Amino acid sequence: MNSTERNKAVPASYAILEKNGQILLGRRINTGYYDGYYTVPSGHVEEGELPIGALIREVKEEIGVDIKTEDVQLIHTMFRAKHDATGQRADYFFLVKKWLGEPVNSEPYKCDELRWFPSEQMPEKMMHHVRYALECRKKGVSYSEIPFTSEWLNPNSKPV
Repeated sequence: MNSTERNKAVPASYAILEKNGQILLGRRINTGYYDGYYTVPSGHVEEGELPIGALIREVKEEIGVDIKTEDVQLIHTMFRAKHDATGQRADYFFLVKKWLGEPVNSEPYKCDELRWFPSEQMPEKMMHHVRYALECRKKGVSYSEIPFTSEWLNPNSKPV
């Protein structure tokens, strides 16, 4: 019997909704994770789910729009070292340029503002790894790794 503990990185999917050169961002509140910071609609891949299925579910839950699998394009993959109690992460960033419905803030208890930002003018207070993924996209970089350093810490928590 092998006693080696296997890595259990938490997978998450991120939706970069883009329209007319703008990206949809929401400002997080009341979660303890990057509260006061903007991010794209996103969430964990649940047990039995695949990353695109999680993306479609999270976008529907968070902003009320429907996305079809064929309208999703993987543009960046990121592996993040453990920075806090949430552990290591495997992040999938998907570009979405087509959806059904108009985005609305469906979770006002977790998001106090939903707004479009020009892709060249992201807000100062933005989730560090999401900003980095968007920078990688501009450079055509499809994969990145984020090591453990203080600059990548969730500003709402202490390092482990």
